[in-house]
Amino acid sequence: MELFSESLIVIGRVCSILPLLLVVTLFMGKRSIGELPVFDFMVIITLGSVAGADIAEPNVHHIPIAVAIVTLGVLQRIVSQWSVVSRRFGKMVTFEPTVVYYNGEFLVDQLKKIRYSLDNVLQMLREKDIFDLAEIDMAIIEANGRLTVLKKSAQQTVTRQDLQIKTASTGISLPVIIEGKICAEVLTYRERDENWLLQELNKNGVAVEQVFLATLNRQNDLLFFEQHPKHQRQVPPVHH
Repeated sequence: MELFSESLIVIGRVCSILPLLLVVTLFMGKRSIGELPVFDFMVIITLGSVAGADIAEPNVHHIPIAVAIVTLGVLQRIVSQWSVVSRRFGKMVTFEPTVVYYNGEFLVDQLKKIRYSLDNVLQMLREKDIFDLAEIDMAIIEANGRLTVLKKSAQQTVTRQDLQIKTASTGISLPVIIEGKICAEVLTYRERDENWLLQELNKNGVAVEQVFLATLNRQNDLLFFEQHPKHQRQVPPVHH
């Protein structure tokens, strides 16, 4: 009987807390659901924890939980409003955009600074239908963690396809070196061997250990990026 009564209490709390969560979330606005800035993410996580504790623990007092949920919603609304009014405050409660690729070079230090791996960036590029790094001019990790890409001018507006000029596809560029490690299976797939790869690198005076990433496209054109380029390019300052 006690178990049945506790179950009824939990059902009643679910039926009462979910509408309250819906009202508070709608009050917080679309911004809290879409991009999820840092503070909004914290609020969403906290809301879930508070609501979960209220639903799962019949002994927890219901009214204080409801007050906590309303307080979180109001606090998020205040912070989001301050972020709009004060640019300085807005920058304090979120991340700055980070340029991770610019003008033919991976910015390794920038990637390490935001703790993004090469695999993370390559995956996000593929999600944007970019399979050849030669197509892009700049890539930025935005404050919400998403990747924004600026393609080279040759890849924008009018293309060879728009002009109905037939051209062979370069296909997907496969990594043959990742952070100084050779991917032998990719060389085999592209019908090349390690000696060929070393000769190509030697032509440019680069050792395998110095390579952050090297790729081969369908035409077996080698594109590589050094871990520590000899000539550091000046990166354009990108802000919110």
